[in-house]
Amino acid sequence: MRFSALSFLLVAVCIYFVLAQGSYEDCCLRYAKSVPKRMRHMVVTYREQKTDGECNIPAIVFTLRRGRVFCADPKQDWAQDLIRRVNRKFQNRSKRRG
Repeated sequence: MRFSALSFLLVAVCIYFVLAQGSYEDCCLRYAKSVPKRMRHMVVTYREQKTDGECNIPAIVFTLRRGRVFCADPKQDWAQDLIRRVNRKFQNRSKRRG
């Protein structure tokens, strides 16, 4: 009886850890220290990651043309410059269509 209870507890703990790791799937766990200029020109969009129940660090998640992503520290000057550049691109595109 003790062995089956211990086995059940061990399986339950393993399942818990597997599910807990899955919650970090869309979260940045570290920042890119720098990004080459040619990659910066390929950024098409970004989103802000806030520290909440799932994500541990604040970050800006940039998405490149082919779907690759990288994370930046929102306090870094180069990340703020890149945000402004993406916003200007978006504003220019909407003016051309309008």
